[in-house]
Amino acid sequence: MGPRKRLEIHNLGLGVEALKADLVFLQEVRLFNHRHAKDFDHTYFGWPEEGQAEFLAPEGYEVAYRTNAVTKDGEHGNALLSRWRLGEIGHHDVSDHRFEQRGLLHVPVQWNGVEVHTVVAHLGLMHGGRVRQVQRFADYIAAEIPPDAPLVIAGDFNDWSEKLDTPMHKHGLRRAQPPHGRPRPPTFPSSFPLFALDRVYMRGLRCAAMQVPRGPAWARMSDHLPLVVELELE
Repeated sequence: MGPRKRLEIHNLGLGVEALKADLVFLQEVRLFNHRHAKDFDHTYFGWPEEGQAEFLAPEGYEVAYRTNAVTKDGEHGNALLSRWRLGEIGHHDVSDHRFEQRGLLHVPVQWNGVEVHTVVAHLGLMHGGRVRQVQRFADYIAAEIPPDAPLVIAGDFNDWSEKLDTPMHKHGLRRAQPPHGRPRPPTFPSSFPLFALDRVYMRGLRCAAMQVPRGPAWARMSDHLPLVVELELE
């Protein structure tokens, strides 16, 4: 549902398809939610019967989803939609406390004969917790991902104060920035974007282009605008 509590999942599916992205990194994707499902018809244009990750995936895409948070009404987590063949799906809990359930979705992707490791991230609301989460998934990367493998980490970092680039760089991860134009395009809030909360960090890749689609349609579908990044192997 969008910021106005209207059912936007069908429009969002069309938006995802229109982007024609090779990889789509999604956060707060619902597997199910019984309370909200009761408010809408269960028809073709109503509440989807399947999980949102599968529903949003364009035809021919593979889907990876793992639950981060369990509530009394349902479950939600991170998802990856991919044009490319997926490897073994991994999930790592990086919750800093019991009031915020957070996790990393790790999926190797086979791209033109190269294994690229992807991580979908959604960090916490407090700066100290985010710093601890960066350290925890740095430990995970060191243990689970080959040091010479290309790596993409993308998602909502909730870094309002722009303080995470330094600890990320310390772990060999640099932030994707466009070669031209605004270096940190804002994505939140979608109706009047001021903060660059949605980001891509990478290793073994370079950023060739970046854009943030804007307009009433995108603002209606989510409180975050999509961040579209074109990456090339180094």
